[in-house]
Amino acid sequence: MAVDTRSPLQVQIAQTGECYACAGEESLLRGMLRLGRRGIPVGCVNGGCGVCKVRIVEGRVRALGPVSRAHVSADEEARGYTLACRVAPTEPVRLEVAGRLSKPFSGARAMVAHAHPPTTQPKET
Repeated sequence: MAVDTRSPLQVQIAQTGECYACAGEESLLRGMLRLGRRGIPVGCVNGGCGVCKVRIVEGRVRALGPVSRAHVSADEEARGYTLACRVAPTEPVRLEVAGRLSKPFSGARAMVAHAHPPTTQPKET
């Protein structure tokens, strides 16, 4: 059965109930970003960081590219986890955002934040 990739499909974020339309040729993450929505955390949008990890609760998706086992194990994939940047809907989808990363997104960013601590000296008047 051929999938009409042009027709938008509804995607719902389970935690907030927010919905957005996503075309079948775009990733779940790009569909959300295109509409200026927030809900799924955004990182590299290429599958390299794992920030956009979600669990498909209802509906079906198709792979747009490989999902790194560093971010989604085979066991997690079997339980419905994937990266929102690497899959597109083939029917309406309800998803859960998997949560925040337990480690910083970028070590360089964390180092920059500590490289210039705020000054606590009072201003002279």
